[in-house]
Amino acid sequence: MAQNTKNLISIVVPVWNEEAGIPQLHGSLAQASDLLQDHGELELVFVDDGSSDATQESLHQHFEGEWNYRVVAHHQNRGIGAAFRTGFQHAQGQIVCTIDADCSYRPQGLKLLVEALNEGNGADIAVASPYHPRGRVEGVPLWRLGLSKCCSWAYRRIAPVALYTYTSVFRAYRRPVIETVSFAGDGFVSAAEILVNAARQGYRIVEVPMTLQARKVGQSKMKVARTAHAHLQMMGSLIPGRSGSGFFPRDARRAGSVLDFEKGRLSKPNRPLNWQAPSEDASD
Repeated sequence: MAQNTKNLISIVVPVWNEEAGIPQLHGSLAQASDLLQDHGELELVFVDDGSSDATQESLHQHFEGEWNYRVVAHHQNRGIGAAFRTGFQHAQGQIVCTIDADCSYRPQGLKLLVEALNEGNGADIAVASPYHPRGRVEGVPLWRLGLSKCCSWAYRRIAPVALYTYTSVFRAYRRPVIETVSFAGDGFVSAAEILVNAARQGYRIVEVPMTLQARKVGQSKMKVARTAHAHLQMMGSLIPGRSGSGFFPRDARRAGSVLDFEKGRLSKPNRPLNWQAPSEDASD
C-alpha cells in the first residue's frame, strides 16, 4: 500500500561508526517525535556511511517496532554529503529534515525548523544558526568552532545570500528543494554548497537562532584539512573572475533571498515579513 506522504516529515540521519551514540540518538528522536506530533508523522531515514562497528545492529535494536524507519547502507565511507544525497533519494516526506547523529542540537530545534517552514512566510529552507546574533555555542572544541565560524564569515561576504551560518547541517527543506537542487560535494562542504545552489535557484532561506552543543558521545568524524581545502576551493569558485573548482557557474551576485529575523523582513526589497523566530526555550 502506498504511504500517505501529505503530512509526512522525513528526518535524514547520516551515521558512521556511531554504535555508542545510538541510545542517545534514540532518546533525542523520541523527544522530537513528541514535539512534532501536531505537525505530521515522522519517517526516519538512516544512512550508514560504511560503518565498521555495530551501528546498523544498534539502529535496528532501538528503532524496530514502533518507528517508521529504514536503514540505507553505503559499502564504504563516502562522506556526509554523499549520505545526504542517498537519504534524499529515499525520503518520502513533503518536509525533509537533516540532523547530525551526534545530537549537537536539542530536539526542540527540529520543531522550530519545521514551524519556520509552516509559518506562511514563504521560506523553503530553515537552517539552524548558532552564529546568528541570537544563537549560542556551548562547549564546542575551538578547532571545530574556528573552522566553522571562519567559513561562515567568508561565505557571508562572497556567496549569493548573506547568512550568519553556512556550515550547519541541522535543517528542514521543502520537498521541491531536495528534488531540484543538486550538489557535488561528498563531505561537509556540501552544507554550504546546498545553500548557495538553492539561493541561486531562487529558493528562500530562513535562519533559526539555535544553540550548538558539543557532542557527548564518540568523536567528530570531520577531517579538518580535507574540509578546509574543500571550502577554500568552493569559495574560489564564488569570487568574480575566478573559475574555482567548478562547484558553481558564476551568475548573479544576489540570487534568492534570506528571511531577516532582526529586521522582520526579507532581504529583497518590497517583500514584507512579520514573523519573528521564537527561542528554543519557548518550544519546551
